[in-house]
Amino acid sequence: MEAIVKKFSDALDTTQTVIWNGPMGVFEFDKFAVGTEAIAKKLEEISKKGATTIIGGGDSVAAVEKVGVAEAMSHISTGGGASLELLEGKELLGVLALDEAEPVPF
Repeated sequence: MEAIVKKFSDALDTTQTVIWNGPMGVFEFDKFAVGTEAIAKKLEEISKKGATTIIGGGDSVAAVEKVGVAEAMSHISTGGGASLELLEGKELLGVLALDEAEPVPF
């Protein structure tokens, strides 16, 4: 596991923007949490150096909160799959419905 964590960590050293959607394993169990915790801490480190770190998806949000590094992240959203689709340029039905809705007078 150490080799994989190091490989990911090294790759993140030169990264300016990270979009993380999905933990590195079953982080809820301590014996499987090593990878997720290491990457979360690495994202905290690069965030403090100016990188943009975007966390998407409920499990990813839970992971950075469990590790205690959520405050360092640039943006956190529980909309994992939807966030990725938005970044792909796909139209989200919920957003379209809002755009097409008639204004309600107050």
